[in-house]
Amino acid sequence: MSVLISIHDVTPALAAGVSRLWQLCAERRVRPALLVVPDWHGNWPLDRHPDFAAWLRARAAEGAEIVLHGERHDEAGLARTLGDRLRAWGRTAGEAEFLTLDAAAAGQRIARGLACLLRLGLRPVGFVPPAWLAREEGHRAAGAAGLGFSEDERSVRLFPSGRRISSPVVRWSARTAVRARGSAAVARARWTLQRSAPLPRLAFHPQDLDHPVTARSVVVSLDRWLTLHRPVGYSSLAAAPIP
Repeated sequence: MSVLISIHDVTPALAAGVSRLWQLCAERRVRPALLVVPDWHGNWPLDRHPDFAAWLRARAAEGAEIVLHGERHDEAGLARTLGDRLRAWGRTAGEAEFLTLDAAAAGQRIARGLACLLRLGLRPVGFVPPAWLAREEGHRAAGAAGLGFSEDERSVRLFPSGRRISSPVVRWSARTAVRARGSAAVARARWTLQRSAPLPRLAFHPQDLDHPVTARSVVVSLDRWLTLHRPVGYSSLAAAPIP
């Protein structure tokens, strides 16, 4: 069995947390995928942080996959419909950049984000919308841009085939004490109920190590899942499909 391991929200704004998570994985000989945000909240353009861009290139040279994770990550200037609010309820605090975007708007942001990463010598292999929230046309826009996959909360979508691979995701939230304890409980439940899943995902965020409950759960979960699952990269999925 295999496992996809990734670090979300990779930006110079959260560099300290990203570095701690990378080190945690490196100590276990794991190279997580790095989900990079080209301009976090419109205030952290990667091209103005050459040291961080160099760090990313070094990690990519070591084998880490680079993944486009939106253009700016947040929903600034975007209005949610009632349907959007219901869909995102409890899942994110205004950080679902692609939740409301139609095909044209999603394609434009993906194109700008992709161009930014390519200018910096980073070649993303796929796309993950912030908070895993996007309309169908948003996912398709990633494929149209030449990226190899997109994903939602339940599956990984491969392009150009459009094939979906079921993949439960384990994630944490350290935003409040209640959410920290709740997400740690869900992580334990996923191990109990889904440890035999052929392709789970462990999705780390830079803030996960800030709360002692989520920090402990992240370490325990990583070690647990690695006892049964071999870390693989997204790029391997098309060549060696998971049953």
